[in-house]
Formats: sequence, C-alpha cells, structure tokens
Amino acid sequence: MIRRRDLALAWSTIRGRAGGFAGSFVAIAAGSAVLTACGILLQSGLVAGVPPQRYAGAAVVLGAEQSFWLDETSEVRYSERVTLPADKVAAVAAVPGVQAAVGDVSVRVSLPIPGGDTVPGHGWSAARLGSFAVDSGRAPDGPGEVALTAGLAERGHLTPGSVVQVVTGSIPSSYRVVGVASGPDAVYFTDRQAAELSGRPDRVDAIGVVADPAVSPAELADRITAAVPGVLAHTGVHRGDVEFPAMGDARGLVVETAASFGGTMVLIVVFVVASTLALSVRQRRRELALLRAIGAKPRQIHRMIGAETILVSAAGALTGAIPGVALAYLMREVFVLAGAMPPDFPLRVGVLPVLAALVLCMVSARVAGWLVARRVAGVSPVEALGDAAVEPKRLGWFRVTIGVLLIPLGMLLALSGMVAPGDSAADTAGSAVLLFVVALGCLGPLLMRGLVGLLGRVLNRQTTAGGFLAQANARGNAQRLSAATTPLAMGVTLAAVQVFAASTAIAGAQRQLDAGWRADHVLTARAGAGISPEVVEAVRGLPGATAVTPVAHTQVLVTFPSEDSAATKVFVAAGVAPDGLADTMDVGVVQGDTGNLRGESVALSRTGAQTVRARLGETVELRLGDGAVVHPRVVAIYANGLAFGDVLLPNDLVVAHTTARANTAVLIRSAPGAERDTVAAALREVLARYPTVEVGDRAAFRTPPGPDGSGGGVLNLLFQTVLLGYIAIAVVNTLVMATVARSREFAVLRLVGARRDQVRAMMNGEARIVVFAALLFGLLATIPPLIGISRGLTGSPVPSVSIAGLAAIVALTAALAWGTLAAATRVATRPPPADAPSVLGVTS
Repeated sequence: MIRRRDLALAWSTIRGRAGGFAGSFVAIAAGSAVLTACGILLQSGLVAGVPPQRYAGAAVVLGAEQSFWLDETSEVRYSERVTLPADKVAAVAAVPGVQAAVGDVSVRVSLPIPGGDTVPGHGWSAARLGSFAVDSGRAPDGPGEVALTAGLAERGHLTPGSVVQVVTGSIPSSYRVVGVASGPDAVYFTDRQAAELSGRPDRVDAIGVVADPAVSPAELADRITAAVPGVLAHTGVHRGDVEFPAMGDARGLVVETAASFGGTMVLIVVFVVASTLALSVRQRRRELALLRAIGAKPRQIHRMIGAETILVSAAGALTGAIPGVALAYLMREVFVLAGAMPPDFPLRVGVLPVLAALVLCMVSARVAGWLVARRVAGVSPVEALGDAAVEPKRLGWFRVTIGVLLIPLGMLLALSGMVAPGDSAADTAGSAVLLFVVALGCLGPLLMRGLVGLLGRVLNRQTTAGGFLAQANARGNAQRLSAATTPLAMGVTLAAVQVFAASTAIAGAQRQLDAGWRADHVLTARAGAGISPEVVEAVRGLPGATAVTPVAHTQVLVTFPSEDSAATKVFVAAGVAPDGLADTMDVGVVQGDTGNLRGESVALSRTGAQTVRARLGETVELRLGDGAVVHPRVVAIYANGLAFGDVLLPNDLVVAHTTARANTAVLIRSAPGAERDTVAAALREVLARYPTVEVGDRAAFRTPPGPDGSGGGVLNLLFQTVLLGYIAIAVVNTLVMATVARSREFAVLRLVGARRDQVRAMMNGEARIVVFAALLFGLLATIPPLIGISRGLTGSPVPSVSIAGLAAIVALTAALAWGTLAAATRVATRPPPADAPSVLGVTS
C-alpha cells in the first residue's frame, strides 16, 4: 500500500536525482507513445466509418455478409464483393415503412480522359440514393446512352451530345453523353445496361432504402432484417461500409495487426522498463544498503521504490500520450501512401487508448520496481552493505528457470514443421521468436559472463591499458554490461527474423518461378481493369501462339478438420485453363494431373495439401472469393506454390466469382520456330482494339500476394519498424544511463594516472564486447525460427540470408552501441577529475 507520505518522499528523491530517473522516464514515455498509437489504430479499426456519398440519401443500406467468421470475435474478409439476389429488392420494398428500395449495381469502367482510368459505373436509379440530379441534359434511357458526373465531363471536355468511349473490362464501346449530373466521379447507364455490363443480371451489389419519414432508420433496419433473410442492414455512418468495401477490409486488417503488435509491444515494454529500472536501482545500491543498515525495513524499501516507480511511470505515460497521437497519424499516412488504407480512413482519438497505455505502463513499471527491489529489501543490513560493494553474482532462480524453460519450448515451436510441415509451420516458427527474445532478456547476464570468460581476451588485447581495463570491467560487471547488451540483442533477433524470413520467401518464390516459367509473352491490363475472357479468345487462335493460359488471381478459404474441430485457412489461388498449362507454367506436379482442372476440381500445393490434410482424389470444402461454397475434388498436388499460388482452380470458376469477372494476366507460349518479336507484333495488332491491354514479358507477371495482401505486408513492415525504433531508443537510453553513471569511476581512474584517451579506449573495448555479444546472441536466437520458417515455406531447412540485410543489421548495431557509448563517455569525462568524485558522491 503506497501512502501519501511515501509519494511525497519519492517526489523529493526524484527531484534530487532527476538524472538517475531520466532513463526510466524516457523508456516509459516512448513505450506509452507506441502503445497509445496502437490503441488509437485498434479503436479506429473497431468503430471507424466513412460517411456515405452515393448512398447518403438512403436511410438504410443493405448488403451481403462480406466476412467469414472463424468464431464470435474473429473474421476473415472475402477478397471479392459478395452480392445479393436481385429479387430481394422487391422483398425489401414490401416491408412496411419502406418508401422505395433501389438495387445498385457497380461496374468498373475506364474512360480515355484524365483521371478516368478506373471509375465506377451504375444504373441511373442509384443516383436517387445519393440525391444526385441531372444538371444539364437528361437521364439515360437507351442502351447507348450515359450520363457523366460533372468532374468527368469537365476533365474530358464533354457535354450532352458528345460521344465517349467507355471500356468495360477490356471491351470498348461508344456511348452518347446525354446528361451531366452532380456527385462524385461515376458513369451512369440505364439500369438494364448496368446489369448486363456487370455480367450478373440476377444480382445486385447493394440495396438502398428510402424510408417513410415516420419510421426511424434503426427501426426500419430491424423490420427489414426480420422480414428478409440473408441481408445485413447498415445505418448511419456504417452505410459507407457497403459503398466502400475497402474501408471494411482496412478496418479488419488494422484491428488484427494492431492487436497483435500491441500485445508484442506490451511484452517488449515490460522488459525494457524492467531493465531500465533494474539498472537505476543497481546504481543506487550504496544508498539502499545504507538505508537497510540504519534500520529501514524491507516493506519501507518496497514502498519507497514503488512510490518512485508510480510517479515516474505516470509522468512518463502521460507525456508519451501526445507523441503517441502524432505517431498514430503518421502511421496512418504511411498506410495510405502504401495503398494499405483508403485516403479517407478516419482515426478515432479518444481517452480509452491513452488510459490503456497509462495503465499498462504503470502496471509494468510497478511490477518491475517490485522485482528489482526484492534483492535489496530481502537481505540483512550487513549483507546489503556487502552486496553494494560488488555486483551480485547470481540471478534470481525464478528468472533463470523461466529463461531456461523458454529455450526448449521455442525450439519445439520453431521446429514443429519438421514433424508436420505445412503452411502453418512457418507461422508457428515465426511466433517462436518471441520466446527466444524473452529467454535472452532472462538469461542475458549469464550469457554475458560466459562470453567474457571465453572470448573477452580475444576481443580486447591485454597488452594495452584500455584493453586490460575493458576486460576487467566486463568480467567484474557483466550484469551491468548485459543491461546494455540484452535490448540490443533483442532488436537484432527481431530485425533478423523479419529481414531473413522475407528474403527466404522471395528467394523461394524466385527459384520456383525460374524453374516453372515457360511463357514468352504476358498480357496485363492498365489500372487493374482486368482482361476480359473475350481477349483470351481473340489471341487463342493467333498464328505463332501454341499455348494461351488465362490467369485470374483471388483468395480462397479452405475449411478442414483440425483435432476436435474445424479450422479455416486463407490461401492465394489462381484460376487457370488446363489446356496447354504445362507449356506456359510448370507448377512442379508431384501427384495427379493439372490437365484435369475442369468443373469442380482443385490442385493444391504440397504445403497447402499438408496444411489442410488433403490427399489426391479427396474433396475439400472451399469458399471462393465472393463466399460461394464449393466442394472440389483434388486432381493434382504440386511443388511450386510460392510462385504460382497454393491453390489452382478452373479459370471459368474463378472468373465467375470475382468482382471484375476478368483475368489478371494471360500467358502466351510461342510455337516452336516462331520469332518472338513477330509474335509480339501480331499480339499488339490484335490488341489494338483493346486499349487497356498491354503486351509484356516475364517481368510483367507478378507473383500473387500472400493471404494478407500487400496491405498486410506494409502494416507488418511498419509495425516492425516502430518496434525496432523503440528498441533502439531503449538501447541508447540504457547505454547513456550506464555510462554517465560511471563518472565517479572515470574520475578515479584519471586521478590514479589514466589519461582521458585511455578511458575512452577502455570504453571502446567494452563497446566491442557489447556489439559482438548482441550480434552473437541475437543471430543465434534467429536460427531455430528461420529454419522452421524456411522449412514451412520452401520445404528446405536452409533459409536464404540477405547479405545486404545482414550488413545493415551489423552496421546499425555497431553504430548504436559505439556511437552512444562514445558520446556518453565524452560527457562523463568532461568534468575535471578532482571535482567529479565530490560532486557525484551525492548522486551515485
């Protein structure tokens, strides 16, 4: 129990020792900033919404379920838009209180004007939902007529009566502009024309409801969902979720990654704060021992340190909240620039993230303060004075036990894929790195003592004064040196796993692509418009093209039995045509035949098959990109899943269940003896009537993104950067604290004859030990996780190490340690040696 007088005493102690508590304050403030930023992102992902534009005039907007729920709290977003049956429009219109129900169909089109690469197309009835009206001309009422919004008309210099080319998918058609309307960029067709262009005349994207003024939107939403099954009702700001599906995708991605990263950050903050506080208490051993010697009781020592940590942690956590808000906005801008988040994604800044960061930081600091006070408070006064003279040689048994037990547990997780390989093996191995990081934090002093005993003389020559002093200090103060080394080693481990896991995946995909690439030409579409099936048919009969393979990328969900329940996994999938597939891409078939990819059939990568426990000839439960459930039979198992996706399906099945109903690319193999340039010229001639389709080579083909998409990769990279940045701050902070606190020691050395350059040489020797130990321990801790990740991703236990990445890690580690120690040593040796002991005697 902390009393008011304890806080008053703690405050006077802090004021008198501001320098000693500064390091703990900085560590807590930086941790609070990161936790606050994560909390703001998490809160925004849970509650954020964008006000609707096209649906602003609708009281209720109805859409289909866009997620598959793994359980009551965890969901996976479908990669394509899930649509509703068109006959539900009439059912909704019949609900009491509904004044009108309008089915909206969205079609992605391109216009040959600035900013017209990709714009939405709609039926004219949908304009009513946004209260948009024709400003000039009239609404379209024939199949060859369109109305444009004012922005498009102005940029394209179009007026009623103009003729404009509109590209739907890859097919261009000429339309007469009959009207110019208000509202955000869009092209309006007749309702019938929009339904035909969508390729789904029996489906609608959403249903907008105009309500009777006497009925509230919430009440009407309840009536509709009770009367019409299979629809989700959205009111208020959440109407924008149906209009902007990317908003829902971004929210889910932000919630998942922010929650995961926030949990990791809590763990790291606890260790960093505990390490900083432990260093601060060790620097006060003489003072605390003297208090015990003059009669202070253990509980009084605990209360004093507890009060100090409460005040420092509260001040640090509140101070870090403001930069935490700024960090959240900075992270949001990075997400937007990388395309992982819509530009209008709003942040919700409230008191809850700040309070959560405050509580976490204060609890972490309080627990850490209690742990580091136990040794001083628990020994007798005589022993306390003896312990103050030298560094304690033994670590607490609990800390050692936890550290030792975490190593085999981490090995078990990291290498579990050796026994049961599969896609989840890489994820499990990646999670094991946190166990090794915690083990490093627990066993750091023991590892440092062992390293100094084995290699200390090698790292520092004993024939020089600086080398001799560095070795002697390292041997006698291994725990102090470990306090600086451990966070640096943790940063090395986290950075190395992140960098080398990515290089392993990239190298594995590149090897598989090199081995399996057979095509000579690749067709792609500008602005992500897609390639219509009509284009595939146009080039299929081209002289000189012996094989044409359309490829449609998507993501699918496979549900499979796992222990006593069912599990669902997201996989990258590609829809391909089986005819001539082996002539354009060799996926490395090990069982079965990809030529049988027709109807409801599927080919799985070896890793994917092991993950879902599927064998050749069996059926699997699979959800396509728009949520449609199929039960295809496994007709082939192949090796090159990193390059071509873990799931191959018939092309027509995938295209029918994508939003754009189009292919991502078309691979073409030239006939034997045909000139490559001649075939390319013939292709360009055929494609002249398809303005959005381009001819390229292998460089134009993109390996499909992972289940998290590019946005997930960007979020992960940014979060890891923030994490490593925090660790870097902690390293600098710890090194400065440990070095500046040795001013008395430096002054005594100089008084007994050591020159300033010899003191600096001693610190350079210690820096060598710190850098070498951090790199050695940090890189050793990465070996088991990287073996498991490589085994899970590529089937080989040998990861691909990026030399450039390794060099960067070594350089940054050396720069942090050496640069910080050099700067701190200059500050600590600046006072005249005759003055330093008397001045520092009060504060050491």
